Amino acid sequence: MYRVFRLINRFNLGGPVFNVTYLTKFLSPEFETLLAGGMKDESEASSEYIPMEYGIKPVIIEKMKRSINPANDIAAYYAIKKLIQDYKPHIVHTHASKAGSLGRMAAVACKVPIIAHTYHGHVFHSYFNNLQTSVYKNIERYLGTKSTALITLSEKQKIELSEIHKIAPSEKFHIIPLGFDLKRFWTDTDQKRKKFRASYQLDDDMVAIGIMGRLVPIKNHALFLDSFKKTKEKQKNIKAFIIGDGELKEPLIQQCIKIGLSYSTIEAPNLQADVIFTSWITDTDTAMAGLDVVALSSLNEGTPVSLIEAQAAGKPIISTITGGIENVVIAGQTALLSHVNDVELFSENMHKLVADSKLRDDLSKTGRDFVNKRFSHTALAENTGNLYKKLLMDKGL
Repeated sequence: MYRVFRLINRFNLGGPVFNVTYLTKFLSPEFETLLAGGMKDESEASSEYIPMEYGIKPVIIEKMKRSINPANDIAAYYAIKKLIQDYKPHIVHTHASKAGSLGRMAAVACKVPIIAHTYHGHVFHSYFNNLQTSVYKNIERYLGTKSTALITLSEKQKIELSEIHKIAPSEKFHIIPLGFDLKRFWTDTDQKRKKFRASYQLDDDMVAIGIMGRLVPIKNHALFLDSFKKTKEKQKNIKAFIIGDGELKEPLIQQCIKIGLSYSTIEAPNLQADVIFTSWITDTDTAMAGLDVVALSSLNEGTPVSLIEAQAAGKPIISTITGGIENVVIAGQTALLSHVNDVELFSENMHKLVADSKLRDDLSKTGRDFVNKRFSHTALAENTGNLYKKLLMDKGL
């Protein structure tokens, strides 16, 4: 049996946690996996319950945190190195940036035969200034030389990393899309819809538009609010749901006040408000069932889970075009797209979906079949297992 040490940045809500959980649970029997990850940020909801639901108890590396802190990062490196030395894996597979840096360096030091890394996005634009971005690129290029295989979630992401940012040669990259267990998004949907809408006192004719994710600059919620305001001036029977939490909660509340939108929070509930700040909702299948339109307004994205889940739930989408978005939706068939920060087109697309129930239905029809074929967790496990077998064979193991 081959041993795999799998390392993720942290157990916060998002696609990477589902990815590592399914790979830990569903890889073929010849692979045994130890799953480890860092501490979630205080502004994030924990997702440790996701692996636990599948009978997996991950190792938590307390010093590996989202923020850059030399003392914590060095301590995390030695903790990872100790785990690798004790477990003696044939493969170290890291997921996302910090886990990729610390985990691959520790794997190199421990002379692990195979080192793989999955990019769940990248930080090469819209995150840092030019100097910082250059430093991160050079780190990734160095780590690329030490990696046996690099994995991207889409063809576009592979082209960005290999040809535009020149992280490593194209032949070192392998495309394996994310995989999900999506059945819960189309089971008991009527019951879930009634539950969600009753809890927020939504009438049948109220169109609920939701956006999910951390309240941080890269998610660009300001565009969503500005577009919602423009749409509400034309269409009164709409309500916005901001599902998530983070450092920009208070600035977004201030934006609501500035542009004349009433708001509700858990601390100060007002269910008649235009915008509902729900904080984190863990049963996203219930939230998806209750919404009518799902939005995403990000400046940069990898593979946004909310849009995959939205299509599984049969919900039409409005989104910016960035990162791997065009690999996740079908433009014009499951989603209406606009360029980053194009508030006019974003709000126009929002208004189209709010005003036209037939268009909403049309965009919903193909979404479920599309994501089932493209993002199944069985395909994820099979494709990853096949890559491991090839890498092991190439090493004569």
